[in-house]
Amino acid sequence: MNLPRTPAALLSTTAVAARRRPGRLRSSLIRLLTVLTTATLMVCAGCADPGSESGKVTITLAGPNQWNNDPKSFGPAWEDLVARFEEAEPSINVETTVLPLNQFAQTLSTQLAAGTAPELVFSQAPHKAEQVTALNAYLEQPNPYVEGNERWIDLFNQDYFGANATAGRNAADDYEFIPLNLVIIGVFYNQDLMQEAGVTAPISSYGDLIEACGKIKAAGHIPFAMDGGRLGQGWTQRVISSMMAAKYAEQWNQFDAEGNPGKADQVTAKSLARAILTGELDPTTTPEIAEGLKLFKTFFDECATPNWSGITGGAAFTGGEDFAGGRAAMAWGTNFAVGNLADVSWKWGTMAFPTITTADSPLATGEPAQFGAQVGGTNYMIPSTVEGEKLEAAVKFLQFASSPTHGQKWLDASGGIPATADAKPAPGLDELMSGEWFKAPVVQGTGFVPKAESTKNIWDGYLLNNQPLDAQLAEMKEDWIAWAKESAKENKWTEDWAKG
Repeated sequence: MNLPRTPAALLSTTAVAARRRPGRLRSSLIRLLTVLTTATLMVCAGCADPGSESGKVTITLAGPNQWNNDPKSFGPAWEDLVARFEEAEPSINVETTVLPLNQFAQTLSTQLAAGTAPELVFSQAPHKAEQVTALNAYLEQPNPYVEGNERWIDLFNQDYFGANATAGRNAADDYEFIPLNLVIIGVFYNQDLMQEAGVTAPISSYGDLIEACGKIKAAGHIPFAMDGGRLGQGWTQRVISSMMAAKYAEQWNQFDAEGNPGKADQVTAKSLARAILTGELDPTTTPEIAEGLKLFKTFFDECATPNWSGITGGAAFTGGEDFAGGRAAMAWGTNFAVGNLADVSWKWGTMAFPTITTADSPLATGEPAQFGAQVGGTNYMIPSTVEGEKLEAAVKFLQFASSPTHGQKWLDASGGIPATADAKPAPGLDELMSGEWFKAPVVQGTGFVPKAESTKNIWDGYLLNNQPLDAQLAEMKEDWIAWAKESAKENKWTEDWAKG
């Protein structure tokens, strides 16, 4: 088969001939170069970036839908944010890709590893530090959308993102994402259903919660909307285990927030890894861990939606549409979920998960239930494969969305808690942002798993009666040790306990 010759092939052939017969072919070579150069310029004059529209730079943002169950749109508040950015930056076009809640982590992780991820990706996808762009240099420069700002990093609430916080920085101590808001989880309740069942909210103790679930079931309603996703399990286990493990906080707390010997306000990952690898923290021998699992399972048995494991995880509330549809008395939800209740015909409220008292368990200390606001909300990072004008466009979008002036309208409409220091929380979030619940627990749960397990429902077997408690605890021990060793390696900890 004879293939047509490319311009490069023609040039190569002519150049060889010119070297053999320089006198006769030099002028021919010059004419050919002129023709090819002109043709190339004519073709490229009509070229645009493969992802551009009418000469615009097009960037794509991909992540899960945290606001509604629409598979195509993050909702009006997000569309308005994008429209306002495109108006401010006419040469940039922003597209959004909604990924399924139960698949986004694996999808983005695979894309990051393959080098095919879009320009902006949700930060909770498992990844390696070298797969994302370090944002340190950008954060040291002014945010162009904030008049008088000298350093972008100074705009953020430093307790959550900045020099005083470890969130947002990876094992290489580089900032790898920008928080567009903060997130806090809470229990939402249907006041009408609660009253019908003779239950008064808020519910203060775990024992009262289990009793309330019985009354709600007797009234013919779902006590607590739940599904087979990781979020409902993870939030419930975190809150219960943080209360049960709090008595060990002083013993485990051996490193400060910078990783140096000392104390931290919350027990750090390094302190927990040390406790695990030295045997101080062992789920098979620490009775409070087993007790916490029993309480965890009782909650699912007595309160959760029947056949919860077959229900797809909801974006706004656990249990899909059961709570927003008025069929469930309670559900886990984030502050983003508020917008989904704008048109319901019944009264609703929020409360903390109830405290486990000594009357509920002899191993309890009465430590109040806490969750704390975090930067685990809407955080986006830029893959390291993004370069040039697309990289600059992606940075600009993060600067625009995180600026107090331009981001406030989006926060108000989406139920956001600001990550910046001067913005204000969205209306209606006061009850999630007060009391002990808004404070971060000193031990922030015990759901330690290596990255390879991070997308799995690790408690399904136990909760569904397919795995006995002892086997679950043994499996947890293996996961914890793997997580601790993985953390030690990634963070390059040099202490003796970290070398095993």
